[in-house]
Amino acid sequence: MSQLSPSAQKIQDLLCSLGFNYAVIEHAESTRTAQEAADRAGCDLGQIIKSLIFRGKASGKPILVLTSGVNRVDEKRISGYVEESISRADADFVRTVTGFAIGGVPPIGHNEKMETYLDEDLMQYLVVWAAAGTPNAIFELTPTDLQKMTGGKVVQVK
Repeated sequence: MSQLSPSAQKIQDLLCSLGFNYAVIEHAESTRTAQEAADRAGCDLGQIIKSLIFRGKASGKPILVLTSGVNRVDEKRISGYVEESISRADADFVRTVTGFAIGGVPPIGHNEKMETYLDEDLMQYLVVWAAAGTPNAIFELTPTDLQKMTGGKVVQVK
């Protein structure tokens, strides 16, 4: 097995320290988009977890939405959950609060703890795939373990 990049290794180490036996796979090709990740994983687009960071307009707090690759997040619905208006975070904010660049943001291992919402549509799959710290690293996991490791609230996001 080839050596993982530092960011991907950070996620691999975190998974192990949390007691999860999942393997980070780093590809030569991009997994930056949900479609690219699905192509590399050989799975349905719906099984890809998109890690989207939003920002509370009043509080400035980061909000993580983990959504199925086929879904578009309804920002008004998420605003209702967090009880304030939100906006999509810019690349600098994402890197600051997560420690990762857009296209490689994993569901865990962020610089800041954040309120997390998990798309109920992900729960229908036996396995799902998440980014693992770089735009070409992913790992397979169960939706139940995703919920356990993130503490995310399972909600409707679309």
